Amino acid sequence: MKKLKLVLSLLLAIMLFVTGCADVGGNFPLNPNSTNSSDSSADNEVEQPFEVITVAQALELCGEVGNLTTERYYLSVTIDSVTNPTYGAMMVHDETGSISVYNSKNADGTIGYANMEDKPYAGDTALLYCTLQNFNGKKEVESAWIIEFEHAVVEDDGSYTEMSIEKARECEVGTKVEVTGVVAAITYANGMIPSGAYIVDGTSSIYAYGEFAARVQKGDEITIHASKAYWILESEQANADKYGYKGCNQLESVTLVSINSKSNEYDKSWIKESTVKEILETPVTEDITTLIYKVNALVKRADGNGFINYYIDDLDGVTGSYVYTQCNGNDFAWIDQFDGKICTVYLSAINAKSTATGCSFRFFPVEIVDEGFVFNPNDAGEYAVKYHGVDQFEDKYFADPAKELVTVVNSELLGFEGAKLSYSSSNTAVVYFTEENGACVLHCGKSGSATVTIVGEYNGKEYSETVEIEVVVAEEAEYMTVAQAIAVAPNNGEASKVTVKGIVGPSVVNKNGFYFFGEDGSVITVLVNDTSEFEGLEIGHMVILTGERERYVKNDSSVFTGQTCIVNAVIDANLYGNHQYSTAKFVTDKTGSDFYNLDPNVDYSTTVFVLTVTIEVVETAYFTNMNVIAADNTKIGLYSSSASQFGFLMDYAGQEITVEIAACNWNDKNYWRGCVLAVVHADGTRTYNTLNFDNY
Repeated sequence: MKKLKLVLSLLLAIMLFVTGCADVGGNFPLNPNSTNSSDSSADNEVEQPFEVITVAQALELCGEVGNLTTERYYLSVTIDSVTNPTYGAMMVHDETGSISVYNSKNADGTIGYANMEDKPYAGDTALLYCTLQNFNGKKEVESAWIIEFEHAVVEDDGSYTEMSIEKARECEVGTKVEVTGVVAAITYANGMIPSGAYIVDGTSSIYAYGEFAARVQKGDEITIHASKAYWILESEQANADKYGYKGCNQLESVTLVSINSKSNEYDKSWIKESTVKEILETPVTEDITTLIYKVNALVKRADGNGFINYYIDDLDGVTGSYVYTQCNGNDFAWIDQFDGKICTVYLSAINAKSTATGCSFRFFPVEIVDEGFVFNPNDAGEYAVKYHGVDQFEDKYFADPAKELVTVVNSELLGFEGAKLSYSSSNTAVVYFTEENGACVLHCGKSGSATVTIVGEYNGKEYSETVEIEVVVAEEAEYMTVAQAIAVAPNNGEASKVTVKGIVGPSVVNKNGFYFFGEDGSVITVLVNDTSEFEGLEIGHMVILTGERERYVKNDSSVFTGQTCIVNAVIDANLYGNHQYSTAKFVTDKTGSDFYNLDPNVDYSTTVFVLTVTIEVVETAYFTNMNVIAADNTKIGLYSSSASQFGFLMDYAGQEITVEIAACNWNDKNYWRGCVLAVVHADGTRTYNTLNFDNY
């Protein structure tokens, strides 16, 4: 009996709240034909008008910081955006101003926004019954019961042109389009908030960005009005421009015209079969983003510290990229069931990460199907050629590379051993192959062209491809030494252009380049714009390169010396070889304290020091720090964006070792930082910093 009385009391209180009204404001005329948030048993049809307050009055009532009203007020508003559809957080306005809504519920406050069967969205008008607060200086609606709402009417003003998705992809930026398609996948922003959707028709696919995604589900056939766009993260725009990347081909400013909520299958008839390798090798200048491809791929989950990465790799288990996530991997938890399996993946390059070192595609798996993939051994020869054969060759050689080639390919993942590769040349005076100590070695002779045929064979089945090679014997005419390049006046336009011959040394860190050595031990840093310059390049190669001699500073007004370097470098000729760079000018009589106290007004950027140090690795819950501590207990800072850029030093954590460390100052600091080139072992051998060479 007591429980029944309590229930009746609560119901009476709710009815009083719903039918009561505040003492301030104007009138909100109820429309009996409007859509009502009816996910409750409360009857919200009220004959007389509500008295409502304006947004301006609501902001005044929020009061001081920490204030929360005990009284509820009515607000008649238009919804600008639903910022969090999970909690029903919104931005709303009327003619007097705008205010945020912390959360919203149905008409009697018993059902949250996310679980309401029918609810308002951006553009709709609504009557809210709410409390108000000032939370840490933010004036807002704390809790809003959606008493009544009306969906906005989508009016066609004739400015949108109906077309296929294929045609929409080809439109100029800003073109207003109307497209119809099936929702194939939904993307999520931080907090698992729907942020957009892949839409597919019988001609193509495209990504549409916007809040409309919270209103649709996979399989819905929808019609939208939208504006054509290419999206690039603002901080990556300059790098994208440098490499000719237009951005993510997408639709934005989306208005949902209609929804046909059925479990529709999206049309796959137009989807091209490809490989992960082919997609990644597609130049970013080609407009392939948000196109869907069908591939066979290895799906992998990798657990990080507080996040999960998912990778889509090709059949070699190496060539691939990670899945684009804004939710630390939580939006792709559905992929877990495919971890470690080769599956059929309907895959899209949703964007290309654009950095100073280049642009690389990031994947979005639209659909994954485990069809029990079994590799056909008859394809082993083709696999060997495509994944281990053709990539060994360059288009042009300037000297004899004397390169050992792969002749046997095994794959534990695909379940075969002993696929054979063989090579032949159409012009052996230009390109020829020799057997040396049981290995097949590529050689180049005189200048000219040759067609190389690569044959893969397994169990009597053969597959072949050809590559065209040009050999140009480099003319050693106009070039200077590294020491002469250092002496050139920097930042002097055409007069600062230099052509230099030297030996490729270890990687520069946090920049796209390497250290470059002369025969006398002189050293200068070299930066390249195009990552293709690293193709076929190895530490120890002798090269001739052309670039601009520069004093690199972060700001032109810098008072400190900056970095002596060659920028915008292009490899004119790779003369190969396995040359050990000279250490004749390395400084061996300084302490860690001496390095720490180097004068920032004196140029030490072309100086390498030899120090005895201990590598200290400090692990935290969120990141890893690495410190280099000299024998005199001086801690030397390393120039890097993360400890992983000096990953080759991890094996020496806690050990006392000898290192070759260059002084560097790329960011106008009033002190010098270090870049470790190599670890020098007791027998004189070295472990090099190969960071950029590994990346490219």
